[in-house]
Amino acid sequence: MRMPIFTSFIMIVLLTQFAIRRSNHKEQSNEKAFWEKEREANSTRRKSLDGLNYIKIPANRLPFGALPDDKDVVFCEKTITNLIDQKIVNLTGYSNTELKLEYGAPNITNLTTFDQNYTTLVTNLQTWGLHLYNAALYEEALMVLEFAASTRTDVSGTYKLLCDMYQTKLGYSKEVMTKKIKALVPIAESLRSLSRDSIVEYLNSYLEVEENPT
Repeated sequence: MRMPIFTSFIMIVLLTQFAIRRSNHKEQSNEKAFWEKEREANSTRRKSLDGLNYIKIPANRLPFGALPDDKDVVFCEKTITNLIDQKIVNLTGYSNTELKLEYGAPNITNLTTFDQNYTTLVTNLQTWGLHLYNAALYEEALMVLEFAASTRTDVSGTYKLLCDMYQTKLGYSKEVMTKKIKALVPIAESLRSLSRDSIVEYLNSYLEVEENPT
């Protein structure tokens, strides 16, 4: 009776060792491929950055000064104003290796700065929009958050506030509200960040409720 148990134990050990060796081999292969790609990226020559999708801040269409006594809003407005003359590019979801391969290793510092400017922009737009929303300045919040969405932000709160305003705060008809939310879906689907699927799911669930009310 002990032989089958012993044999089973040996088989489990052998299978475990095989799985470990296979996993280690896969990790080594992946690591080798990564470093080969990184070496190629580091040797890529500088390329023109003229074709990047630079983001321009529409200062004349944003509600500066709507909450002059709110220190957080004043800080956001100042930060965004300081970005107006800076180069801003949404590079969310792209690794440094991918950027170097596409635009050349010598450009990585500039590209990192452009992306950091973008992160600063959308973070402050979300905070600004939220404060306007909490102050019941919905039209002003709309200007800020729709601009953020147009830049393909991956801040989920931006999409949630927009959906809420479309549905309950702006007096839109069901048709207009549905059209507005549907317009956000392709933006969300184009995201490269980890929050992409959850944002798309949220927007689609919102539409399902509106199109199939109980």
